[in-house]
Amino acid sequence: MTMVVAERAWCLVVPHHARGARLARHRLAAELAGAVNSALLTDVIVVAAELVGNAVRHADPLPGGVIRVSWRLAPGAVADVVEVRVTDGGAGSSVPRPREVGMDATGGRGLSIVAALADGWGVDRDGLGQSVWARLSTAAD
Repeated sequence: MTMVVAERAWCLVVPHHARGARLARHRLAAELAGAVNSALLTDVIVVAAELVGNAVRHADPLPGGVIRVSWRLAPGAVADVVEVRVTDGGAGSSVPRPREVGMDATGGRGLSIVAALADGWGVDRDGLGQSVWARLSTAAD
């Protein structure tokens, strides 16, 4: 007998403040614990924290002084896929991209970390702002 698990999605609104990343990490961990293997969960939490941190440092908030964090789990027979999306008010005309930083730099590695952990990532813009998303997967347990 084959069991099919439906796709699941969550959305969380956090303050446009450093504590927003902590709130997102805790909620992700609570919702995805047991649903994906621990390696994927760890990577998803790191990526979400980096994306929220970047939104706080480099972008305007959405109306109400918030950032929207959403994630979607698509379980599969071969691999589980989690997509994380962080939506903010945008940062003018600049498009988020990884930066090259020196060994002694104390910041600037966020999107490089995201790119290293994710299967893919990108930026979508609409009339409300911008979303930076990352898709991660790993073989199911």
